[in-house]
Amino acid sequence: MREIRILAGGRGGGNEDMLARTYLNRLPWKVSLVEVSAPRAKSRKERLSRFADRFAAAIPESAFLVALDERGKEFDSREFANRLQGWLAHARILAFAIGEADGLPPSILARAGERLALSRMTWPHLMVRAMLAEQLYRASTILSGHPYHRD
Repeated sequence: MREIRILAGGRGGGNEDMLARTYLNRLPWKVSLVEVSAPRAKSRKERLSRFADRFAAAIPESAFLVALDERGKEFDSREFANRLQGWLAHARILAFAIGEADGLPPSILARAGERLALSRMTWPHLMVRAMLAEQLYRASTILSGHPYHRD
């Protein structure tokens, strides 16, 4: 059984979190949402450094990492489904990294095997969780031939 982990900066809650979990619960794969919070620190630089350390520690060593980044590659839903199928075929654990308000640390971006953009627009991290969850669900329906996705 393949596993998907969504590593998300910040804390969830509210309607966006409920929406994300609704889609994640529909997925045919084992999936987990791991929240990585930024620790308090005296300076922004120190906080970002600590956040980078916490985020790196949350990534399973054997995982293929896909970083969500506005400068990443954009795919339509069918292209994403095909890419997802390939990632799952080659990695036991597929991890998606979602940054917090300041994005992902450069060290995490450098570690990623792929950078994915949901849009060139900047989105709040809680919305990105919901949008990624829906696209994962949509991809699963495309791959299974379910009519959820319409061309």
